[in-house]
Amino acid sequence: MPNDNEAGSTSKPDRSPEHTAERYVERLQGHRSPVDAAKRQRYLKSRAGDGDVVIGVRMKHVFELSKEFKEMPLGEIELLLESRIHEVRAGGVKIMAYQAASKTTPEGRRREVFELYLRRHDRINDWDLVDLGAWDVVGRYLVDKPREVLYQLARSTNVWERRTAILATLYFVRQGDLDDTFRIADGLVNDDHDLVQKAVGGSLREAGKHDRGRLLGFLDDHAATMPRTVLRYAIEHLDKDQRSDYMTRKKIQPRP
Repeated sequence: MPNDNEAGSTSKPDRSPEHTAERYVERLQGHRSPVDAAKRQRYLKSRAGDGDVVIGVRMKHVFELSKEFKEMPLGEIELLLESRIHEVRAGGVKIMAYQAASKTTPEGRRREVFELYLRRHDRINDWDLVDLGAWDVVGRYLVDKPREVLYQLARSTNVWERRTAILATLYFVRQGDLDDTFRIADGLVNDDHDLVQKAVGGSLREAGKHDRGRLLGFLDDHAATMPRTVLRYAIEHLDKDQRSDYMTRKKIQPRP
């Protein structure tokens, strides 16, 4: 595998010189900042000991560059995903999202982008990377297709795959389709990882904006026992009295 300063150096005849991983990394390096690197590392779960390197490129620059490189071939995108540099991987996922969301992208290409996301989920391994792709790459592709893969991801031992499972359903919520959000949330409601808890709670909140009664029914069933993080995120848009009621509910203990 090429190192991060030489990504994509193995050439193929049909590669556009403007859209190679190597060129993307070169351009991205021009925006690095040690000060921003220190700030950003505090918000990420990955660490240098995990092989992850943060160089301090602001997401504004990542997004702008990714849009410029949105025609990048899938093989080159995979080289970005293989990078140790966090912002390079973020750029790879963002390019995938741009391709998946484009109205001019053929369905076959959208499927290939979706398959690449799932196949290389080992490199989509932090909360921000999942957030960049789950909606557009996964949810958008599955909106008119069977969704069993989301339930497989929800049962995964990999925290980031579980986060993908619930966040992908937000694309369905946008269409008014709430079933998978509530079903997957029901399976993940007691997840022990805070970044899954936040994703579940936030997804319930968004679904509740479309169907308040269904959200309240879910909360009636789970509020007394669900992790407080999930609950706080789920009830953010409720009125003060409702929030207080749900936050103070206790599990009913059986009589001895």
